[in-house]
Amino acid sequence: MSHNFTQQELTIQSCISGDRKSQKSLYDYYSAKMFAICLRYAKNQMDAEDILQDAFVKLFNNLHRFRGEGSFDGWVRRIFVNTAIEHIRKNKLNSVDITESMESSVADTQSNALDRLFEKDLLKTTANLSEGYKAVFSMYAVDGYSHKEIADKLGISESTSKSQFSRAKAILRNILQGNFNAAAS
Repeated sequence: MSHNFTQQELTIQSCISGDRKSQKSLYDYYSAKMFAICLRYAKNQMDAEDILQDAFVKLFNNLHRFRGEGSFDGWVRRIFVNTAIEHIRKNKLNSVDITESMESSVADTQSNALDRLFEKDLLKTTANLSEGYKAVFSMYAVDGYSHKEIADKLGISESTSKSQFSRAKAILRNILQGNFNAAAS
């Protein structure tokens, strides 16, 4: 019984074997999409480029571990998100702490405004957030981590994760309202 390999399986095997052309093809295919993920977590473009480079090194070093369980795209995405989170932890960018009283003062109005943002608009807007807020917002709102998972990965409390997310939403809401008001004028 012969196994019909998919193009993706052949590319992965070629990359594992060290084929530079296949590695470049894989890089070209994923670099723009993964750079957008890196930008969501980084404090600036240079840091995002560092995360991208580190994550691609991890990707190529660990390709042999992909077992075909689940989507390859999802597996690649996890590597990039986890590398970005490691970057944050390593650089102690999660030092921003919000008190519970500040969290309770944030009104949760007009939350639909965030739902209407396109990803590139979200990237531009989240660039105004501090690193701690940006990381928690991206992990929770975009990548689907729970506050408990965020707390574990960033080494913060679950309540800090919740309050940073709440504060990030409030800041983004204020930015958006300012932009909408300016556009309406």
